[in-house]
Amino acid sequence: QVQLVESGGGLVQAGGSLRLSCAASARTFNSYAMGWFRQAPGKEREFVATISRNGGNTRYADSVKGRFTISRDNAKSMTYLQMNSLKPEDTAVYVCAAALKFLGMDVSTTDSTYDYWGQGTQVTVSS
Repeated sequence: QVQLVESGGGLVQAGGSLRLSCAASARTFNSYAMGWFRQAPGKEREFVATISRNGGNTRYADSVKGRFTISRDNAKSMTYLQMNSLKPEDTAVYVCAAALKFLGMDVSTTDSTYDYWGQGTQVTVSS
């Protein structure tokens, strides 16, 4: 069982930045590919970014490419999402997730392939 706890959300003006953190309880954190997803009110959950077990491969949703950066620190069992040039349409609950079944450089953009989920952190971007 893996527990994931997000932090770092908040209220920010458009154009601002936030850094989200996800702390994992897994003793073998480097066995998991990690992902960030978000869900806005009245909308489906959507993929944001993912990173492979060794951090060597990343993938982003087109809507955040060039503005968001996902990273991880396996020694600290942490995953991060640096969000720059935030827009009001980025407003959502951001959730991190862990996937055990992907090896090496593999990543996944599909939420059904993730095994563990955090509770989420609210990000609100004002115009």
